[in-house]
Amino acid sequence: MKLSTRGRYGLRALLDLALHQGAGLVRLKDIARRQDISLHYLERLIAPLIAAGLVKSTRGARGGVLLIKAPSQVKLSEVIQALEGSIAPVGCVNNPALCQRSALCVTRDVWSELMEAMVQVLDATTLQDLVERQRTKG
Repeated sequence: MKLSTRGRYGLRALLDLALHQGAGLVRLKDIARRQDISLHYLERLIAPLIAAGLVKSTRGARGGVLLIKAPSQVKLSEVIQALEGSIAPVGCVNNPALCQRSALCVTRDVWSELMEAMVQVLDATTLQDLVERQRTKG
């Protein structure tokens, strides 16, 4: 499965927030600059993260965004789910009714196993894990 730009950039934005946790509200234009993401695109990415309860937004001259939970409490699976929806590599994994061969299809079994492996990695990794990795890379 290939993550869309939405998933990749959204995760980078949340990593930026996690790296600046404790500094108060972070302005979107600062995240956009540091992460080399268009401000307009970043503004569109924040809405589903707010809806998922991951980010809080405050408008105004002193406004900005911040993580609602500690980075150690935010699983990457939550982030990707909020931004991408299902991570199933093919539709029939989540909805066998899409294909009349689902019950007999061995390739569907492989796609299901692939999705489970991705879910395990995303469930086991938090924003704090990414913060620590980022700090070791510099």
